[in-house]
Amino acid sequence: MALTLEEKKQVVSEVAAVAASAHSAVAAENRGLNAEQLTSLRKKARSSGVYLRVVKNNLVRIAVKDTSFESLGENLTGPMVLAFSQEDPGSAARLLREFLKADKANADKLEVKFVAIDGKTLPGSELERLAKLPTREQALSTLAAVLRAPLDKFARTLAALRDQKDGGAPAPTEADAA
Repeated sequence: MALTLEEKKQVVSEVAAVAASAHSAVAAENRGLNAEQLTSLRKKARSSGVYLRVVKNNLVRIAVKDTSFESLGENLTGPMVLAFSQEDPGSAARLLREFLKADKANADKLEVKFVAIDGKTLPGSELERLAKLPTREQALSTLAAVLRAPLDKFARTLAALRDQKDGGAPAPTEADAA
């Protein structure tokens, strides 16, 4: 069923709004996934903060114009499934990677063509690299650990100085503080 002009405008504005706020995007060619498989993928996408949509390529080109995903529109051919990461840069890539691994029998029916991040469009072979980016929680946890390490070292040095004053133990060295 063909879309009316109003429906096309609505799709373009929706995709444009999502693209303007997305961290990354993955474009995969749909080579025969059935409605049940797409519905399953959509459910997983919603629960993981990924906007997933099958959109005509011409509408995508219009929607991503003047966004960091504009270069993605130039490369679209064939029936495409677009996944935009809303929460963290790797979420769309992780979603598609997990879907392809879980459903190996149908993995040939969905081929990742491009990934886009920071205004750059990369080949689909970079999916794994994008999927390995940390989630927001993982990145914050790593940052907290990095910030905490010098404080822990300082606290151990102060404790060693206190012990030295109290008991006459030898002064701590740099190796003792580490």
